[in-house]
Amino acid sequence: MKLRALLRAGKGLRCAIAAMASLACAIALLPGTAHADNPIVQHIYTADPAPMVHDGRVYLYTGHDEDGSTYFTMREWRVFSSADMVNWTDHGVPMNLATFAWADANAWAGHVIARNGKFYWYVPVRQRSTGQMVIGVGVADSPTGPFRDALGRPLVGNGEIDPHAFVDGDGQAYLYWGNPNLWYVRLNPDMVSFSGSPTRIPLTTAGFGTRTGNPSRPTLYEEGPWVYQRNGLYYMVFAAECCSEFIAYSTAPSPTGPWTYRGTIMPRQGSSFTNHAGVIDVNGGSYFFYHNGALPGGGGYTRSVALERFTYNANGTFPTINMTTVGASQVGTLNPYVRQEAETIAWGSGIETEPSREGGMNVGWIENGDHIKVKGVAFGTGAASFSARVASATNGGRIEVRLDSAGGPIVGTCAVGGTGGWQNWTTTTCGVSGATGTRDLYLHFAGGSGNLFNVDWWQFGGGRR
Repeated sequence: MKLRALLRAGKGLRCAIAAMASLACAIALLPGTAHADNPIVQHIYTADPAPMVHDGRVYLYTGHDEDGSTYFTMREWRVFSSADMVNWTDHGVPMNLATFAWADANAWAGHVIARNGKFYWYVPVRQRSTGQMVIGVGVADSPTGPFRDALGRPLVGNGEIDPHAFVDGDGQAYLYWGNPNLWYVRLNPDMVSFSGSPTRIPLTTAGFGTRTGNPSRPTLYEEGPWVYQRNGLYYMVFAAECCSEFIAYSTAPSPTGPWTYRGTIMPRQGSSFTNHAGVIDVNGGSYFFYHNGALPGGGGYTRSVALERFTYNANGTFPTINMTTVGASQVGTLNPYVRQEAETIAWGSGIETEPSREGGMNVGWIENGDHIKVKGVAFGTGAASFSARVASATNGGRIEVRLDSAGGPIVGTCAVGGTGGWQNWTTTTCGVSGATGTRDLYLHFAGGSGNLFNVDWWQFGGGRR
């Protein structure tokens, strides 16, 4: 069953079998009630978040767990972006296994870094000729891709996973990876070659904590290293002690150590037996990304990315960060008087996305009762009109422009007729009255049975922020 079908029909079952998600399910079952904002993507399963800040915008790179997976069945990577930490734009699939002609499986946890005017995506994949996990590199001219194979072969490979790249203040770049061990190499300035040989970081209990009951793995380090520098101190955040994992961290005076274990950041929580963290600072705030199994049908192989805003302790240590359904607060507001992509979403119910013939992505597979929430929309003195770019191979339907909740007041209704195809686009416009101030916007879709129409973008007119 597809995730959208689970969201539509399986909410009650999910609530009955997953006590951890009880609050989220209770919210989902109440018509007209505003959703929480975690997980931050609801129309597909996402895992292994790798956030990157570029030109003041956050780009989030994830893996994609296939619907109904009973293993880490992953064939592609996805990218989303946000300017306000709550409304996320789906940019689709900029890279997949086919990008690497020499790989045949396991599009697992990667990391993207910008340098030399390009964007480098380090990913673990299974090499077809050897059956071994290796690290490949995709490269693109844009943070949203498309990415191409930078080398035509693996960059490095020793059967281990979870690469993470870091450029120190002196310009030296490093690539870290590993499970069950922990490795690094010094990358050359071209970011696709390295000097010397891979170095194994000593996994000591002083450096990475003590694991009990497993003599072959005496420390807590499991996988997913995330390395960065803050106020002269180097942090390594990692997934600890499978299974189930928690998130822990160590610090060091240099990017190569020696590392000192500092403790737990996020305790064992959620309905996924793995976790994977990414940490960034942007717009004066610190953000912690992770994954869980909180969506309907979710679990250890069908995960979802979430985030929390946090504040470091005065001495630079992490506070304890717990999973919530609330997520981060919005930074600023969204401007409705410029074109907004329909796939810019704080919470979506029942919808999916796909590539649009007009570029980018569009929202599709819309049925009666589906909706999109866009948070913190600054209407100002009031909008007078609403326009949307739509397409329909059927008889269409209507877009109800609502405020505050999915069942909130209707301030405008736009009719959508048949256009002769799912990618035959036209613009529909309708009047709006009562959209003032800063409100949450809900585009509620209504009509007959089956798929109604697609939406590519929308924009309000006639108002002033």
